[in-house]
Amino acid sequence: MGSFQSWLDQLNYEKLLELAITLVAAMVCIIPHEVSHGYAAYRLGDPTAKNAGRLTMNPLRHIDPVGLLVMAVAHFGWAKPVPIQPGYFKHIRRDTAITALAGPVANVAITMLALMLYSVIIGLSAFRSLPQWVEYVDLFLAYTALLSANLAVFNLLPIPPLDGSKVLFSFLPRKYYGKLLQYERYGFLLLAVLLWIGVLDRPLTFLREGLIRLLWPICSWPVEQLLHFFH
Repeated sequence: MGSFQSWLDQLNYEKLLELAITLVAAMVCIIPHEVSHGYAAYRLGDPTAKNAGRLTMNPLRHIDPVGLLVMAVAHFGWAKPVPIQPGYFKHIRRDTAITALAGPVANVAITMLALMLYSVIIGLSAFRSLPQWVEYVDLFLAYTALLSANLAVFNLLPIPPLDGSKVLFSFLPRKYYGKLLQYERYGFLLLAVLLWIGVLDRPLTFLREGLIRLLWPICSWPVEQLLHFFH
């Protein structure tokens, strides 16, 4: 009993709380990403994701525990892939590209919403004292913006099986499209190697920070105007 109590005393509850907040933020980023893929495919004629019960925000339908933990720690990760059957599409290359883009677009939208709410807290703090718990909301929004922006730019890399590769392939001549799809499965190995040796670290950081710098004034300006109007 004494050793257990000693273990409890040594726990860093602030770090545990921060990890919990990061995990929730990761779910907020990953789940809409996958649902957006499935919904776009459904609207374009593919019922596979709907029939599999994947057009839901229920985390249990989407979360891969390892991918979620990696997302919280390394700021990129994955969920269970939403099943897509391009054979249902009327225009296979175009509709596959639209379905692929839906995920990163959802992440850009989440980033914008998080930045907007973050700017609300910053704006309100300039006029009044806020409760201490708002700090945790602030942290959650910051992590959500960071993780969602990272997920957007990471998935737009033109390396199979990432979304960016599907968009790129759709613009290639038809004779190359089928051939490249045959080698798509090997892209995961290439991606794993690039991540392992750290080649993608700087480009991803540059793209993520660039996206946030671009979106911040767009998201914060209307909030600032509203707050000044009411004060």
